[in-house]
Amino acid sequence: MRIADFPVSAARASVAAALTEDRADDDVTTLWSVPADLVATAEISTRRPGVVAGMPVVREVFAQSAPEVGVEALVADGERVRAGDVLVRLTGSARSLITAERTVLNFLQRLCGIATGTDAFVQAVAGTPARILDTRKTAPGLRALDKYAVTAGGGGNHRLTLAAMVLLKENHITAAGGVTAAIDAVRKGMAECGRSLPIDVEVQTVAQAREAMEAGAGWLMLDNMEMADIEEVTRMRSRRRGGSKILLEDSGNVALDRVRAIAEAGVDLISIGALTHSAPALDLTMLITTDAAPCPR
Repeated sequence: MRIADFPVSAARASVAAALTEDRADDDVTTLWSVPADLVATAEISTRRPGVVAGMPVVREVFAQSAPEVGVEALVADGERVRAGDVLVRLTGSARSLITAERTVLNFLQRLCGIATGTDAFVQAVAGTPARILDTRKTAPGLRALDKYAVTAGGGGNHRLTLAAMVLLKENHITAAGGVTAAIDAVRKGMAECGRSLPIDVEVQTVAQAREAMEAGAGWLMLDNMEMADIEEVTRMRSRRRGGSKILLEDSGNVALDRVRAIAEAGVDLISIGALTHSAPALDLTMLITTDAAPCPR
């Protein structure tokens, strides 16, 4: 799957917020301990194998905090790295490097962690038609970056915002008075607004899935279903005239040791909140090398 375009504007805003949050303009420890005229080279490396995501963020951090710092990316987003590999080499004021260290690592280790976790799920379903998708369970303010990292790991993006598509979940269906009533209400609303959007309907039972199909739903999210029920819904679709046009998506507490079986049951999509809400950070470090020297006068 193609890596999405890097979200430049979102990254610029997130980096600005992070630098402000860290008071990077008043790093008293660095100002008082590191000589002002010291220049150095630093390397960001990984202590664990993984998949890279977020390299443009490194450039953005220094573009905002210290534009004179040279940034040499040694790997690209989407590449696999091994423990000990160097991702980036930085050259410039030692003060600038040290002040920006935590901001750079916070972004990079999170995005690489998301890409690495996504890659594990993608590899687990390799050879099946199923695609791995993310959800809106992203860090507040980092959604565009989190979802970008999913694509670097080989996954795809579900809706980016509430306005991107219709997703009728349990509370919508309850409030509307049932599956059919909710679908009918959405169609009426779209017609009145002159809009046409995909409609994804969350169902929790085989009976709800049948009702959604009979109401003409073209996309069903099978929420926390047991494997036997998933298999029954896929059979129901195959028996239905025009059923091949109905998308089946599994979602809800999808674990790595179970995702292959879900894919082989015949669903088209598997959406996984843990890709972004529970991804362990990739263990990265940034160290200044020993060639630090006073800035030439």
